[in-house]
Amino acid sequence: MYQFKGKEYPCCTSLTMGIIGGKWKTVILFHLIDGTLRYNELRKEMPSVTERTLSLQLKTLEEDGIIKRKVYTSKPPLKVAYSLTDFGKTLIPIVKSIADWGVMVVEEKEGMVV
Repeated sequence: MYQFKGKEYPCCTSLTMGIIGGKWKTVILFHLIDGTLRYNELRKEMPSVTERTLSLQLKTLEEDGIIKRKVYTSKPPLKVAYSLTDFGKTLIPIVKSIADWGVMVVEEKEGMVV
C-alpha cells in the first residue's frame, strides 16, 4: 500500500495516476513544461476546458506540490502565473512520453490530427 497526502493507493501506478490522471492535469503539465504561463494563457491553450474545471485542476496540482501559483498584486489588474515546482519537473519525462505516444498513435495507427 502506498500513501501520499493522506490518501492510500494499492500500487505505485495508481498513485501516479491519482496525481496526474484525468482529462486535464497532464494537458496543464504539458503546457507548463516550457515555463511559466498566466491563467489566461493556459485558457487559450486549452479552449475546450471550462473555467471551473481548469481552476479546480490547477488547485489540486498546487495542493499536491506539482505546480506553484504566484499572484502579482503590485498594480491592477491582478495577475496570476503558474509554473512547475521542482517536484513537478520530475514529471516532465513522463508527460513527454505520454505526448510522444499520442503522436505515434496519430501517425501510425490511422489517427487524425484535427
